[in-house]
Amino acid sequence: MSPNAKGAIFALIAFALFSTHDVFIKTLGATYSPVQIVFFSVLLSFPLATIMLMRDATPGTLLPVHPWWMAVRTVGAVVSGVSAFFAFTLLPLTQTYAILFATPLLITLLSIPILGEKVRLPRWVAVMVGLAGVMVVLRPGQTDLTLGHLAAILAAFSGAFASIVVRKIGAEERTVVMLLYPMVANFVVMGAALAFVYKPMPIEHLGMLAVISVMAWIAARFIIAAYQTGEAAIVAPMQYSQILWATGYGLLFFDETPDLYTGVGAAIIIASGLFIVFRESRGGNSDNTPVLRTRSRVGTPSIMRIGDLMTSGRHRDKPLAKDETSE
Repeated sequence: MSPNAKGAIFALIAFALFSTHDVFIKTLGATYSPVQIVFFSVLLSFPLATIMLMRDATPGTLLPVHPWWMAVRTVGAVVSGVSAFFAFTLLPLTQTYAILFATPLLITLLSIPILGEKVRLPRWVAVMVGLAGVMVVLRPGQTDLTLGHLAAILAAFSGAFASIVVRKIGAEERTVVMLLYPMVANFVVMGAALAFVYKPMPIEHLGMLAVISVMAWIAARFIIAAYQTGEAAIVAPMQYSQILWATGYGLLFFDETPDLYTGVGAAIIIASGLFIVFRESRGGNSDNTPVLRTRSRVGTPSIMRIGDLMTSGRHRDKPLAKDETSE
């Protein structure tokens, strides 16, 4: 089997696990606040996180090189996680994914002021078309926009922001620093808010939270293996397989049937995202390919962001000359 085929299979397994992980979140969300779900999923993931962090032998302290960027990135990661969990509890799975799939479009937009990216007309058109797809899903004026829709939009934006900051400072920050600060922030902030929303949990629900943490950890390892094995242009589009899992799981567990607008909007968003991925990959990967070089999965505070784990990892990117820019 070719490396690209292996990478694609690893990614498909990862996103199947993430989709199953989201079913548990939605199930628990019918009873508990997203704050409580995030807090305990992070708490139960600390043993797994400790194993990862112990592997970072890079000399240095836990003080960030770029404290202000680290602070705003940490805020973005915390907001992204709790917003995505909240959206999963309120919206159909397919609708939540359709909105979260706008993240690569937002990464492209944010790369302009933060990374100095030069975005040419074809990618601008793809971004505008993709955002129009989001409007098709939301149908403002024809359907009521709920807190769930707003949470999904906030998760996509804050997740894109956190990911693009990783692209900006990841080469200079220790992996352990990039991983630890958002995780501790999630634990502290959600722990402080827990007093206002806490409900006692039976052992089986705590077990479900443990499953969420383990699934996120395993899925993250599969995505790392995917990017280390295959080319980013092959691996990145595999995230859209989640819409198939969402459709099946929605029908099976939650009696959710995707409506026509969600299907059409999701197709538009996915098509524009794929265009951006393949456009960036045409000349190889450079520092100016923020979507291809971003490996984070939005809304998984129970495990550290995958982009962080890849900052010092081996991958198959083929750098361009420094003066080259993506179109």
